[in-house]
Amino acid sequence: MSKENHFETQAIRTQMERSQYLEHSTPLHLTSSFVFEDAEDMRASFSEEKERNIYSRFTNPNTSEFVDKICKLEGAEAGYAYATGMSAVFSTFAALLNAGDHVVSCRSVFGSTHSLFTKFLPKWNIETSYFKVNEVDNIESLIQSNTKILYAETPTNPAVDILDLELLGNIAKKHNLLLIIDNCFATPYLQNPIKFGADLVIHSATKLIDGQGRVLGGVTVGKANLIREVYLFSRNTGPALSPFNAWVLSKSLETLSVRVDRHCENALKVAEFLESHKNVQLVKYPFLKSHPQYDIAKKQMKKGGNIVAFEIKGGIEAGRQFLNKLQLLLLSANLGDTRSIATHPASTTHSKLSEVDRLEVGITDGLVRVSVGLEHTDDIISDLKQALG
Repeated sequence: MSKENHFETQAIRTQMERSQYLEHSTPLHLTSSFVFEDAEDMRASFSEEKERNIYSRFTNPNTSEFVDKICKLEGAEAGYAYATGMSAVFSTFAALLNAGDHVVSCRSVFGSTHSLFTKFLPKWNIETSYFKVNEVDNIESLIQSNTKILYAETPTNPAVDILDLELLGNIAKKHNLLLIIDNCFATPYLQNPIKFGADLVIHSATKLIDGQGRVLGGVTVGKANLIREVYLFSRNTGPALSPFNAWVLSKSLETLSVRVDRHCENALKVAEFLESHKNVQLVKYPFLKSHPQYDIAKKQMKKGGNIVAFEIKGGIEAGRQFLNKLQLLLLSANLGDTRSIATHPASTTHSKLSEVDRLEVGITDGLVRVSVGLEHTDDIISDLKQALG
């Protein structure tokens, strides 16, 4: 298949080689291991003289198909698929960092990633310095002689801030750092960090890539020499994606563009409604002109994504009351689902952070994050309206 085929075609037609049965749809390979023709075949396979499946912790036809698709959609050379998004994050850092190394990261990162940086990597004498979303001019001042990685999520979770990928790419290149980007909120359909200088891109495939709240999964893709290190660490430590989940996720990619188009259409309408509501004092959505990084979002994203963050007047108590009044929207820790989901970070996911720490990443007392689903927009807005009333 031509490399010039469009995103939608690549997502649908990238498929493992058909078996002797000439199946139309990709089959499931639910096997823990693979057999060898003879002793020489087994020896050559384990010595990597042959490229073939040995054990599903290493590779499997289903996980390989999923990784191949993500690589083509992201413009990456190679990748490895994981049981969860966080196993992709941890394994990538663990494979590439040594004791004494240093990371520079945006402060606005997923809570478990923050815990990795502050509680676990320090056990191996790996330290992290944070910069704020609105203080990117400070990034270079944080770089040390032992800095190895520059890391960021964009859009950020949960405040939906945008970081300039081109700026980050230039800084990483100037200082010979590895640029790693979590592209979960945007998906390969809306944004390709490698085009802006990223060396590796990470996804929690649990979110929009699956898109229906069914399975967990993660993936890291990027430069082949770096993925080689990530692969060797991962095949020995065992965080591999299951073949069944890989099959589900690969099938999900076939409809990613169609689903995300509708998610974005719905989310923009929801954001515009919220911006006009008297009980809402702030709305953040990348493709709203009022977003502080609107111009950057337009430069590097195809559309604005499905996450809308807004601040309800009245603080934490108003946020709780809003959640309790919702009838259509669900209360869940997930996002990127066909179903619309609302969370109030200050009283739930980020309640253990101090007020100072929460405010540093844009989590005010009244902040609500809505993952806008695929229901009819009028129904989503109607529920938000009655809950805000």
